[in-house]
Amino acid sequence: MGAMTTTRTLGTTSALTVSELGLGCMGMSEFYGTADEQTALDTIHRALDLGVTFLDTADMYGPFTNEQLVGRAIAGRRDEVQLATKFGNERNPDGSWVRINGTPEYVRSACDASLQRLGVDHIDLYYQHRVDKSVPIEETVGAMAELVEAGKVRHLGLSEAGAETIRRAHGVHPITALQSEYSLFTRDLEDAVLPVLRELGIGLVPYSPLGRGLLTGAVTADSLESDDSRATGRFPRFEGEALDANLALVARIRELAGQHGCTPGQLALAWVLAQGDDVVPIPGTKRVAYLEENLGATDVTLSDEDLAALEDAVPRDAVVGDRYGDMSTIDA
Repeated sequence: MGAMTTTRTLGTTSALTVSELGLGCMGMSEFYGTADEQTALDTIHRALDLGVTFLDTADMYGPFTNEQLVGRAIAGRRDEVQLATKFGNERNPDGSWVRINGTPEYVRSACDASLQRLGVDHIDLYYQHRVDKSVPIEETVGAMAELVEAGKVRHLGLSEAGAETIRRAHGVHPITALQSEYSLFTRDLEDAVLPVLRELGIGLVPYSPLGRGLLTGAVTADSLESDDSRATGRFPRFEGEALDANLALVARIRELAGQHGCTPGQLALAWVLAQGDDVVPIPGTKRVAYLEENLGATDVTLSDEDLAALEDAVPRDAVVGDRYGDMSTIDA
C-alpha cells in the first residue's frame, strides 16, 4: 500500500493543512475493550508511514495515558505530525468524572499538562472538548488565544459546539475546526452547524465517522467485550431492538459496498469524505489492519448518483436510538 499524499485544509483564517484522513487514538487506551500498547504504537507508526499524519487524542482518554502513548509514538517524528488534543472533560487520575471545565485557569493548566505528557513544545490544534455552559465561551476562547500568543498552541478548535457558540467563539479568535460526531448515522449538524462552519470558513473533523464501528459491519449483537463501553448502555444504538434495526441499515450499506468492490466501512467513510474538502474524518482504530482498510476509503470515488443511493438506503432519520445515553453535555 503506497503512502497517502492527499491533504486537506481546515479553516481559512487560521488554516491548518492535514492528511485527508486522520487517526483517532482514543480506543488505544480506553472505552473500546482491552488495550495493547505495542499494537497501538505499531498502528500509529504505520499510520505515519502511510501518510496519515493527523493524530487525535485528549487529556481525558485513559485518563492521561493516551497522550503519553501518542507522545511516545511520535518521538523523533514530531515534524511529520499534525497533533490535536483536547481539554475540558475534567477527570481525576482514578478515572472518576469531575466536570466540564472551561475556566481560563483550567485552560492554561490543562495545556501545560498535555504538552508535558505529549513531550512536545506545541500542539497543532487544541480543542475545547465540550462546552462549559457555566463559563462564557468568550472567556474560554480568550484563554485559548493566549496559548496561541505564547506559542504553545498553533490553532484552536471546538468540539460538539452549537451554531451560536461557534459564532461567538470565532469572534474572539479564529476557530480552525469543529470536531463533532458525523456519519451516515449521525447527520444532525447538517441543519444549523454545517452552514455556520461554511459561512465562517471553519473545517469539520468528524469523529465516529463509522458510527463507533457499527458501519464497518464488524459489530454484532454478541461481538463486544464486556468492558467495552458500547456494551454498557452508554450508547443506546447498540442495545436490543435498536441494534437490530441499525444492523438492518448496515446490511443495505454492505449491499451497496459490494457494487463498489469495497467494504461497508470504506463506503461509509467515502461518504463522509465526499461531503466537502473541508471535512477530515478521524476514524479511530488500534489495529494496523483496520487502519489500512480505512485508508482504502480514499480510493472509493462516489458520484452524485452513488451518494443519493446511499442516502436513500440509509435515510437520515432511520437510525434508532440517541447517539449518547446522556445528551446533556452536547451544546445545542
